[in-house]
Amino acid sequence: MSGPALRGKVAFVGAGPGAPDLLTLRGAAAIAAADVVVWAASLVHPGVLDHARAGARIVDSAAVPLEEVVAVYEEAARDGLLVARVHSGDPALWGAVQEQLDRCAALGLETEVVPGVSSFTAVAAAVRRELTVPEVAQSVVLTRLEGGKTPMPQGETVREFAAHGTTMALFLSAARSAQLQQELLAGGYPPQTPCVVGYRVTWEDELVLRCRLDELAATVRAHRLWKHTLVLVGPALEAHGTRSHLYHPGHFHGHRRSEPAARRELRGAR
Repeated sequence: MSGPALRGKVAFVGAGPGAPDLLTLRGAAAIAAADVVVWAASLVHPGVLDHARAGARIVDSAAVPLEEVVAVYEEAARDGLLVARVHSGDPALWGAVQEQLDRCAALGLETEVVPGVSSFTAVAAAVRRELTVPEVAQSVVLTRLEGGKTPMPQGETVREFAAHGTTMALFLSAARSAQLQQELLAGGYPPQTPCVVGYRVTWEDELVLRCRLDELAATVRAHRLWKHTLVLVGPALEAHGTRSHLYHPGHFHGHRRSEPAARRELRGAR
């Protein structure tokens, strides 16, 4: 009598922005349970591997093409192995995850995606700023400068997004900081718009810089930043004096009644 069929699985784990203690509990559990851990040594903090069990095979994806990673997935499908594929930040953003999920589906492998803390939220936390300040910015645009190795879809340019004037997080763009500054200004941000430049935020060698938009390129060049760098831009980075309606005494919801006088005040303000 044959035993139960082996069934492999790949868990795509977001390792967070750097610091190992920003890995989620679910992500740590997935790594601890894995037979094989695939990680990018160029992007993920080595401390994340402390969660791997003794005897787990460790594969550095930074040194191999996709085909060699897929070979690990084929082995998992054949031998019923559990693979933890560890990505920096959150797998949903610039992680080349979709093509791997498609390969796993073709192999009949079960998959799971474990979200991680993104670098843009880590940078916001480092400077203690909310990116969606009431009456100032209620949207966050996550994008990168066009013209790099991967083509941008039509209609997705920094200049067009900048026309919204809200908070923007610019990934993978520091190497062309002069062009980035030019496109943001051309899109409509005033020269004095506040910016935050974050290099390897939450790592031991993190660097966080503040500047005006018209100083952005000079700031990036002065510190020789081109990799592992994210830029936040927008008025919310310096806004003060506004108040959310959520905790206003005039606001009501299913758990709290509003105060009549405050309610009239709030409705008048609208």
